[in-house]
Amino acid sequence: MSEAPEHLDYLLRRWPYEFGEVSARVVMGVDGRSVLQLRVDMGVLQMETTGRPDGTRPGGFDTYYDYLLSLAFEEGQSFELNAERCLEIDREFLQFFHRRICWLALRDFERAAADAEHTLALMNFSTAHAPSEQWAEMHEQYRPFVLFHRIQATALAQLEKDKAGAAIGVLDAGLEELRKVYVEGPLEEADDFDDDDLVLSLREMKDAIAEHYRVKPSLAEQLDQAVASEKYELAARLRDRIARQRRPSL
Repeated sequence: MSEAPEHLDYLLRRWPYEFGEVSARVVMGVDGRSVLQLRVDMGVLQMETTGRPDGTRPGGFDTYYDYLLSLAFEEGQSFELNAERCLEIDREFLQFFHRRICWLALRDFERAAADAEHTLALMNFSTAHAPSEQWAEMHEQYRPFVLFHRIQATALAQLEKDKAGAAIGVLDAGLEELRKVYVEGPLEEADDFDDDDLVLSLREMKDAIAEHYRVKPSLAEQLDQAVASEKYELAARLRDRIARQRRPSL
């Protein structure tokens, strides 16, 4: 039996790289497990579909983030992110980014949302323990993008289940969460929120779903429309309905 070749010639010829496209696929590994592959310029990235994308178990944990949580508990107030830990955090951010865009390209939205959620949790932790404000901001600048992926993927997962109303609810909640990032976040970009491409994309997605599935506007949206149209009696009735909905039942 001949040995397997060490080069990738055959693989790369059969799977050409397309600039500007996220080309991903799931294939079977030598042991029968599913692995995820991403075609990149001059090569292929191969990732595990669960746990950490590179298949390692830092400190015996599923991910480096899980390992950091354990270290923080053990070390208590003496815990800090030194240069080595910061480097490992950056590695995990990058690995989960690669896998997340693969899941999005393959329309596996639940897995894409889960990987985005992991990245946001790691970002929260690393910002809280950042060795410097500059290091924290270097990562926080990507929060809107990661959050966008999570919102988009979660909404599309609901849409695949024929839950258009739930998808719009996800988009509404996500847009509000994104607004808080712009208003309250360390980057102080509140004035850019309404013109941000990510925000515009989510709003367009919401409008398209509402139109296609004929989903009625929420009471809050009807109220905004009534006020904008100076229909104050209608606005008053809508406020009463919203207040009744928010009133705790006895």
